[in-house]
Amino acid sequence: MKKVYLDNASTTAIRTEVIQEMTKVMTEDYGNPSSTHSLGRAAKSILELSRKSIAKNLNATAQEIIFTSCGTEANNWILRSAVKDLQVKRIITSKIEHHAVLYTALVLEKEYDIQIDYVNVKPNGEIDITHLVELLSKEKKTLVSLMHVNNETGNVLDLERIGRICQEHNVLFHSDTVQSIGKATIDLQTIPVDFIVASAHKFHGPKGVGFAFIRKNSGLQPLFFGGEQEKGLRAGTEALHQIAGMAKALDVSYTNLETEQKHIAELKSYLIDQLKIEFPEFKINGNPDGFYTVLNVLLPFAAAKTAMILFHLDMKGIAVSRGSACQSGSVKPSHVLAEMLSEEDLKKPSLRISFSHFNTKEDIDLLIEALKSI
Repeated sequence: MKKVYLDNASTTAIRTEVIQEMTKVMTEDYGNPSSTHSLGRAAKSILELSRKSIAKNLNATAQEIIFTSCGTEANNWILRSAVKDLQVKRIITSKIEHHAVLYTALVLEKEYDIQIDYVNVKPNGEIDITHLVELLSKEKKTLVSLMHVNNETGNVLDLERIGRICQEHNVLFHSDTVQSIGKATIDLQTIPVDFIVASAHKFHGPKGVGFAFIRKNSGLQPLFFGGEQEKGLRAGTEALHQIAGMAKALDVSYTNLETEQKHIAELKSYLIDQLKIEFPEFKINGNPDGFYTVLNVLLPFAAAKTAMILFHLDMKGIAVSRGSACQSGSVKPSHVLAEMLSEEDLKKPSLRISFSHFNTKEDIDLLIEALKSI
């Protein structure tokens, strides 16, 4: 039985080139980048070349890239330091953000008695920009935190437009770009965003490593302490093999971006066409013109099928999800879809199907056949 992996918004397969790069670093360049001997200096060189490579792909400076363990850590650090060290008194976010942002905001609200405002979400899952502007009219030091590509629906935020609005109102702008880094061009010289985050395993790199872009002179302070690594902003010996793998993964992703984007977009379009033929009453959750790697669909099945649909597909060798993998153990409906769907539709099965360049039309055909068998 062929295994079909269509859960790439959750994690991605590591590219062969990345494994080779990591293996080389683990076997040959095992020094501590903070050591002053030759092995340490060689490791430090790899660390800084990786930083420069990542910065170049995003049109940032190397000094603005800080390595972390993942996007969740980076989100927590940025929001917490903004409140603790930058005197932010209000966070504007939305109820369709990743929980790494939502839960952090709620904890900060209790700890520091700050104000949390939620921008309205339209029925198609888009952020209501008019409402955002209305919220920004108040007098308080504010951080806006809105994700670039929604991890469940694929809805895309216009980063440059939101950045300009935040700039005009003199507020800080943070964006969770975990779903878009490596899959979309992001020019940090033209987009006025103060902070973005990334996680390597979302763009065919290793798990357990990510980075934060911190705009120069932001004033952000460390989340924890112990050493002077990462310009004094993140203590702890750097995971060199993972960082080198991440830099390689990002470089290959952007080198192949146009070709892989075209292939994946064609697969998504093919799936939509097949769903129209086999399940004409299906609906797309979110903007139909959303990000090319993610498709969230409401299937015209009885609500009773909802609990077993993922199990059934898994038995057929097909990996998809109902939403964020970080919530896979929860029996609650997706918090993102809960903001968009009626109570009746929320009970029906919705699937998040997410693609990579490794997928084929055969994968789509197998998914359609498995859904028909339900």
